[in-house]
Amino acid sequence: MWTRPDTGSAIVSGPAPSWSAAKGIFEAVARLKTAYIRPARCEICSPVVYHRYLTNYSGPLRKADQIRKRAPFQLPAVVLADVCYRLYGEVEEMCPAPGRTNHLHALQEMFQRRLVKGQLFRMVCLGWSEFVPTYFGPVRELPPVQDDFSTIIPSMLHSVFDRPVAGRVAPQFRQNVEIRKGVLEYAR
Repeated sequence: MWTRPDTGSAIVSGPAPSWSAAKGIFEAVARLKTAYIRPARCEICSPVVYHRYLTNYSGPLRKADQIRKRAPFQLPAVVLADVCYRLYGEVEEMCPAPGRTNHLHALQEMFQRRLVKGQLFRMVCLGWSEFVPTYFGPVRELPPVQDDFSTIIPSMLHSVFDRPVAGRVAPQFRQNVEIRKGVLEYAR
């Protein structure tokens, strides 16, 4: 579920994770305060298939009478089914390394080691927390990239914060984001 901001109150997923969502997936595996993994590209490796989905919402945005009755709200959404992505990223520095360690190399090694062992900092989710992957691990050659899929996404959230690490809330959006031959190249 990669919510498209251009769909208004109708919750509709885009075909690929935003830069911010991909960064969150990387951070679910490994993170440092001085460096981060910048998402570079996303390859879509399964057909893009949408399904209608209902979930019970019990949060603070319900109407007052629903809150008094403790009644959940049925929230409809259009989500993706059976997704498969290959995500690529580059380790980048946020500030100088503490001490003499090469923090960029340390983050890369920590990420690869945890990925192989299946260790996570927190559970990876595909948008909403109830959407967890059936496989999450080192890049596999199969399945191939869906090179017959190309589209333009009218509006896509790029990042939620003004900095990649320890930033303040300042959403940034990208317009007319192109997925060409099954590949989304993330803008810097």
